[in-house]
This record gives sequence, structure tokens and C-alpha cells, in this order.
Amino acid sequence: MMLRKFPRFAPSSQWLGMALALSLSLSAQAKGASDGVSVQHLDGAWTFRLQPADTQAAAHRPSTAWHRATVPGTVHTDLFASHLIPDPYAGAAEAGLQWIGLAGWEYRRSFDVDAVTLHATHNELVFAGLDTLADVWLNDERILSADNSFRTWRVPVHGRLKTHGNVLRVVFHSPIATLLPKVQAMPHKIAGNYTSPYGDEPKDAMTANFVRKPGYHYGWDWGPRYVTAGIWQPVSLQSWSGARIDDLQLRQDKVDGERAELTARVRIDPAASAHYAIRLWQTAPNGNRTQVGQREVDAASATTIDIPLQVEHPQRWYPNGYGAQPLYRYEAEVLANGRVLDRASRRTGLRSVELRREKDAHGRSFEFVVNGIPVFAKGANSIPFDMFAPRPSDAQIRRILQSARDANMNMLRSWGGGYYERDAFFDAADELGLMVWQDFMFGGGMQPAYDPAFRANVVAEARDQLQRLRNHPSIVLWCGNNEEEAAWKSWGHRKELTAADPAFAKQVWDGWLQLFDHDLRDVVKQEGGGIAYWPSSPSDDLAEKENVVTSGDMHYWEVWGGPAYPYEKYLEITPRFMSEYGLQAWPSLRTIRSYAGKQPLAIDSPVITAHQKFMAGKGNTRLMHYITMEYGTPRDFADFVYLSQVMQSDGIALAALHHRASRPITMGSLYWQLNDVWPGASWSSIDWYGRWKPLQFNARRFYAPVAVAALRQDGRTTVTLLSDRTEARHGSLRLRVFDMDGKPLRDETSAVTLPPLSASVAMTLDDAQLLRGLDPKRTFAAFDLIVAGEPASRGVVYFAHAKDVAWPDPGLHHEWSRDGKTLRLTATRVARAVWLDFGNLDATPSDNALTLLPGETASLHIDGHASPQQLRTALRIRSFADALSSPTSTPSTL
Repeated sequence: MMLRKFPRFAPSSQWLGMALALSLSLSAQAKGASDGVSVQHLDGAWTFRLQPADTQAAAHRPSTAWHRATVPGTVHTDLFASHLIPDPYAGAAEAGLQWIGLAGWEYRRSFDVDAVTLHATHNELVFAGLDTLADVWLNDERILSADNSFRTWRVPVHGRLKTHGNVLRVVFHSPIATLLPKVQAMPHKIAGNYTSPYGDEPKDAMTANFVRKPGYHYGWDWGPRYVTAGIWQPVSLQSWSGARIDDLQLRQDKVDGERAELTARVRIDPAASAHYAIRLWQTAPNGNRTQVGQREVDAASATTIDIPLQVEHPQRWYPNGYGAQPLYRYEAEVLANGRVLDRASRRTGLRSVELRREKDAHGRSFEFVVNGIPVFAKGANSIPFDMFAPRPSDAQIRRILQSARDANMNMLRSWGGGYYERDAFFDAADELGLMVWQDFMFGGGMQPAYDPAFRANVVAEARDQLQRLRNHPSIVLWCGNNEEEAAWKSWGHRKELTAADPAFAKQVWDGWLQLFDHDLRDVVKQEGGGIAYWPSSPSDDLAEKENVVTSGDMHYWEVWGGPAYPYEKYLEITPRFMSEYGLQAWPSLRTIRSYAGKQPLAIDSPVITAHQKFMAGKGNTRLMHYITMEYGTPRDFADFVYLSQVMQSDGIALAALHHRASRPITMGSLYWQLNDVWPGASWSSIDWYGRWKPLQFNARRFYAPVAVAALRQDGRTTVTLLSDRTEARHGSLRLRVFDMDGKPLRDETSAVTLPPLSASVAMTLDDAQLLRGLDPKRTFAAFDLIVAGEPASRGVVYFAHAKDVAWPDPGLHHEWSRDGKTLRLTATRVARAVWLDFGNLDATPSDNALTLLPGETASLHIDGHASPQQLRTALRIRSFADALSSPTSTPSTL
């Protein structure tokens, strides 16, 4: 459902609990115990400043004073909280804030330690995330130079602490200012991603791909350029004199309905040579806790202990729509002399998962098989939830993932241009049954992988993230990168670089292959617990050709991107697995007004242009191309927004239903994209505030486990019955034909059977068979599938472009229930793309973006805290006919 507004700067307290998970150590005894592990959190209140000697200091002198900072956080959010910059999302603030990414920043705090901590055998400062080029100083001694935002840094500080007044400083260096001279000095450059429109780095010397930092910070075609810095994940001091549990892996060696065979791998880090006992506990989904294993070991240094265990008749974890998501918890304890020194707890779901690739008559399959079931992957690509990673709360992230489940999705692709999501993302995916295709953080361009130090840094990053995330049952694939293979092979850079310097071009590609075909593949094999690795997306596992329909996964952007084909072109592309495709739309006017204020709006007004990131401001031209091609010219800006949403919803529905109807040739459909990093125009189905666009409502229909696909191509309609159920289903298929005035012209019903896990063609009809001589501009057909226990599914077929149809007034009528929470909506004639809007009220209809047939009534529950009178006053109902009556030549201002 539509969600509540994201606070502009959510408190970072939700990160405090992550420190334990990220460090993998849970203190077994009270803080200060001599042989237990103690954790002192160093988050919360810090101070920060722009370095006074920085080149940006003269123009931004107020920022050189010490100001309060929040850790975890970012410099942009700290500057805004201190009233030193405007809201980065409001108006057109972006251009005026580029200096932040060119500056150097300093963070500091002081802390005390107790005597027991001071004299512990081991003291380590743990930085779970520093963004990015940072020197860390403790009591005026440099203890760390960090260069990777995605790594956890553990620094021994024994003997460097004092009881009172320890001073911790973190100095961040601008990645642009640091790297630009080195990139400019290269005789021949490697390809970057998005050029900066602000002059902070030349177009031929982009720096983003040379630093291990979120790529989207440098700008993308759906988000601004904010090259931020900061202590973006928790900081802690960990101390122990006994032994610490460094890692707990739950390796699933074999899982079926009879038995799960697991190996618990416990890595301990002892402070001294001693005899240790490792004890393992299991808490089943029903809450029963039992000891399931114990081992003893003599250890003087880091040691891994394997404890095999079995679960008889396990409750297995399934993707959404295929079964439940029971979760088992395992807790390891390390003991010496009968005393517990440390505990670590991990949760997992028991399942088997396979990326199946078998040769067949169509090429080679690409499908995920979970617990022996070939699963059609239904979902979307997820991007970061904000430009500033610490800002969204765990609850906000969970609500977006809940929306994915509510729309019958079972997979998200966590895209490689952002960051590895926090544990709360994967915890929610585990609980909601959302499989995760996890990219490594390479979003595009070309990497300097010819540098062994760069590759080693990436391997350390990958090992950190695999060890953190590998117990999550939701993760079903690790993918090397996003679109880098395609960029090299098909976008021209290889040809250009080879012509300029063939030896360097070979060095670049050989290094790339070493990283993505060997190094990352090997570390996933070592650390991933049996989860498959895929080198790039799209790819055919590094075959000669990538992005092909016959094998591997595919990105398809010839609709929307060049050459901007009509979205009916989707019907001509039948891949093995579609991992990217999309159409853009604007968010609601309420969301637009949140950053645009009350000023008049038009497609070329400055604030609208600033929040349209596609093709350097030409995104609205592309949107108008798609709107006018199918629907005609909108009357004004509000109708432009509405029709952009209708176009997006219609086009993606067509593609997704085609993919599902092509089963088993196609076994996945992940549209671009689920969510937003800020409030603006994008390909998302849920905007930055968590509000559903029409596409998200429609996804609930076209991703329903049982659905009908009525797809018209070249004058012929094919009706396919879709079922993700593992058992056969029986129901009825009703065909009706109407004229635009609401007169029924044909009504036929037949019994149907839906085989399990299938797409079965029920009928194929030429236009002549459906129209029977009727005017195609005044006639439409509806196909309704009714199966007991499943929501009804409908496909509506129109025989002419919408712009060529004289849409009648649908004659919509609505009535409120006595309690003011249920709305009954009735149409006299066809009402296409009906949208209920409640202005600035937080009111959520149970359904929206719906099509009503003549004489049909829908009962919609309205969720929210608004009073009945407020709902009645605020309600506005828009249908397709409203947006195109009496069109003008261009959209006017509001």
C-alpha cells in the first residue's frame, strides 16, 4: 500500500543495533568483565568541520568552525542539520552544493575507557564504514588510512588508549580532488559513467570508477550528484582478554524435505593460547531451543571450528507465493574453564537454491530453482533508498520491501551502483520471502582492475560483505557488476581505446577478466556457502556475445532508450531472463509540490528540469514522445504527470505479462526500478516518500500468482493463463466485448484448467473474430479469469491507439459508507486508469489505478487517520477520459 512520508532527516539510532551484527561479537558478560568481550559504542554525538586550510574554506568560512555531527551520518546531512546549506532536495539546490564533494572534512570526538578495558589483552577500534578516503587518528597518532567505503576496518589500539580524554579524529579527503590529477595524467583514459554538468571534473577524466565508493553519488539518470563523505556506519571499541567469536557461518550442505545437513563454521580469535569449548544452540521456528553440537580445541591464534548438524524434516524457506518463510536461529558460544567468553547469533532459512542453466531448443535456460521448484522471478531492481545512506530508518526500508511483497513480487535485484544494504534490508527480505539478486558494487564504466592493489582491495571488500550476508536465505545470486561487460563489448569504448593504445586496451580487459571472472568468482566459491556467481548483468557468463535473448540475462532499453521504440516492441523480445527494462514517470503532484513549493509548474520550469535527470534534462521530451505517441497531448502539467504514470504502468504491464506468458523460455522479469533516492522523475513504481505510483498497483495484478495475459500483436490477441501454483487450478474464463457507450456486444464463458507452474494458451483470436465488423475505435474486449481462492484477474484489449479513440465520459459515481472508510465507485461506461487522490491527506485506497467496465462497481477501503469529512472534501477522481478531453498543443502551467 502507499506509505507514510519519509522524515527529511531520520534519526540514526536505528544503526546502533547494527554494531553488534557487523562486529559479530555479542558480549557474554557485563561490560568490564576481565575475560569477556565488551563493546563500547562510539556513535552518536561527534563534531565536524571543513578543514580550515582547504581550498573551499575561503568561500565557505562558517563551515570551518566545529559543528555538531551525527554518526552514522554524512557531511551533507550534518551541514543541513547545522543550517549551513539548504535542503539538498528542495528546489534546484544541487548546483550550489557541488563544493562539498571537492572539500576535505574532519570529524572528531573524545571518549573515556574504564580500567578493565584499558588493560584488556586486545583492544580494537572497529569502523564498519568510512566514506571513503580517510585518515584516522587516535590521540594524535595516525592508526588507519582507509580507501574503501564498503569495507569494515579493524584497528588494534592496545597500548594506545588512556583512561580519560581519548581523542578520535577522522579526516576525509575529497575523492575528486585526490584522484583527478592522477586520472588526468593518464595518456589514455578508461570509460567513466555519468559526466558532471557542474565543471568539478572534466568530461574526459571522470574519477568515480577509480575509488571504492557508491557510484550513484556522482550522479545517475534518476538522482542528483552529491559526492558526500562521512562516517556512514557504526564505530565501536571492542575489548577482550579471553576469546572473541569473529564469524559464524551456517553452511547448508544439503537440504530437502527429509533432512537438512548443515555445517556451523565458528571462527574464534583468542587472546592467548588455551583450551576452548565451542557450544552450538538451535532455536527452531516454534521457539524451541536445544543444544545441537559442541567441539573443543586448543588454540593460540585465529581458528575455525566446524560443527556438523542435522535437522530432521526441516521447515523449509520458500520465496513469496510458494510457501512460508520459517527461520531458524543458531547461537555459538566460546567457553574457557566453563565460563562463556563470547556469543554470536545468526538466523537463517533452510532451503536449497540453484541457478539452473540447461541447453534446450531455445538456447540455454536461466532460472532459479528453490527447494526443487523452478521459480518464475517476479520483481524489480532496487536502488539505494536515499542519497545519504544512513538517513532512512529500518522501518522505512521494510515498508518498501513490504510493498514489493504486497505487489506479489518474489525477487529484488540489489543494483551495483549504490552500496551493500544494511542487515535490516536482508532481514526483511528473509521474512517476506523476497529473493535477492545481489550485485557487487560496480555500476558501470570500466574499472582499473589492471592494478593488483585495486583488485586486492575489492577482494577484501567482497570477503567482508560475503561473510556479513551469506547466512541470509534470501540471497540467491552474487553478480559481479552492472553493465560493464556490455559497455566494453558493445558501447564503443573498447574500439576507441584499442585504436588509441592496443596494449593498454588489452591490459584493461585482462585485468577486468581477472577481477570478474576469477577473483570474485573464487571468493564467492570460498565464502558464499554454495550460492551461484554471475560475472556481469547482462551477460551470458562471458560468452562472446552478451545481452542476447537465447542465453543468460538481458537488459532491454530500446524501449525508452535509443531508438525509443513504442512499448509494443516489448512483445518482440523473449529473453531467458529479463533483469532490466523500464519506462519513466513522474511521482504524484503532492510529491512534486514537496520540493517545488507553490510556484507554477511546467515541463520546462527550472525546478522540474532540476528533478528530471535523464539525458541532461531531455527526459521530459522523451516522456512527451511516449505520451503523445500512444495517448495524445495532455491538457496541462497535471495531466502530463498523470499520463506519464498511465504510460509507465501500461507499458511495463505489457512487458511483464509477455515475459510470464513466455514461460518456460523466459523465467524472470525484473523491471527498472522499485524505489527512489530522492523525489523526482524516475523509472520507479514507488516514490521517495513511499507512495505508490499506478505501476505499483498494476504490478500487484500482473504479478498475481494466478493471472490472465491478453496480449494483442499484429491484429491477433493471444490469451494465456498464468499460474505459479504448484498444483493444478480450475476456474472459468469470461470473454466480453463492449462498445464505448457501455453496450455489451458479446458475453461467453468457458471452463479452464491451469496446470501447475505454467503459462498455457487458452485462445488466440484475430481482430476480425473479436470485432465482427464493429468499429475498432469504438470497441474493446475484456477477458476475466475466475479461480476459486484467487483474486480475479482481467485483461482488457483495445483495438486502436488511445489517441484515436473518442473516450466518452465514464459516468463515474461514488458513495461513502456510513463510517466514511469505504468508497463504492461505479462506472456507467468504461472507466480506464481511474485514480483516486486525496491531496495532502495521508489516505490510502485499498486499490487504485483500476479500470471499471460498464455498470461495474468497486468497493475500496480507505486507510488513514483522516476524518470522513476530510476524506469527502479532499477526494478527487480522475480517469483517462479527463486527461485528453479538449487537448491543447502543449502542457500549460498549473
